[in-house]
Amino acid sequence: MANRQTEEKITALYERLSRDDDLTGDSNSILNQKRYLESYAAQRGYTNIVHYTDDGWSGGNFDRPAFQEMMKQLQQGKANTVITKDLSRLGREYSYMGRLQDFIFPAYDVRFIAINDDVDSAKGENDFAVFKNVFNDYYAKDTSKKIRAVVKMRGEAGEHIASNPPYGYVKDP
Repeated sequence: MANRQTEEKITALYERLSRDDDLTGDSNSILNQKRYLESYAAQRGYTNIVHYTDDGWSGGNFDRPAFQEMMKQLQQGKANTVITKDLSRLGREYSYMGRLQDFIFPAYDVRFIAINDDVDSAKGENDFAVFKNVFNDYYAKDTSKKIRAVVKMRGEAGEHIASNPPYGYVKDP
């Protein structure tokens, strides 16, 4: 009976793409992440896969709808594996990523795999995962700082900085 319960558990495939990541090319696209994760899961015999996709969400924000839904499934014991392309797809906030990997996933008896970063909780700790999480956190903060600087410069130059015109105005084509 225990095997049947294990077979019915979800293998969560998590994809995320922020607007900033979108600028880095096609390899991070949601479609490519899905294909990559499905291929990995199929080759290794993972079944009952469910995609959790947050498109347009920053990795520094863990209030993402699909991430929250996936976490709810983990808490309810409905999933036993989470697979991502790499650590940065799951998140870019160093301290929460550490809590997820070291405490939360183990508490729910969930195996975590970040394929490209060679992280697999079933293989034990990956010493470099900590450093990758720090660099992912730094990347998010650095990108944010650069974007704010560009917006400030455009505003000081008198350029329009909002994507939508103020109420009652029409955008010049």
